[in-house]
Amino acid sequence: RDSIMAALALCGHGDKVLIADGNYPLDSKSGEAETVYLGLTPGLPTVTDVLQAIQSAVNIEKAEVMDPADGTTPEIFGQFQSMLGGMELSKLGRYEFYDACCQPGVRLAISTGEKRTFANLLITIGVA
Repeated sequence: RDSIMAALALCGHGDKVLIADGNYPLDSKSGEAETVYLGLTPGLPTVTDVLQAIQSAVNIEKAEVMDPADGTTPEIFGQFQSMLGGMELSKLGRYEFYDACCQPGVRLAISTGEKRTFANLLITIGVA
């Protein structure tokens, strides 16, 4: 948690943070971001646990998710929207999402123990 808060303190307006589920290939799909591995046990912590903690430290102006190719909407998307005050989620295809997570503006990538599928969230930090 200390390194997460330290990394967030260095983030400015427009920087991005990836909160990834336990299946996300963090090593190959997070670019130059500082990586933090929190998934100590299957299922914990969840992506929503980490989002809640990050929300206590920064304002979030945008949220991007990995959209399933089959046209379904994962249940967790509703949870994300609810936690983010009804903010519209920007849906990216799988490879678009991977590309977005490898951009230089992604400063921090956090791996969780999340078991739900498509529970990856790329957030953009707003003004303080």
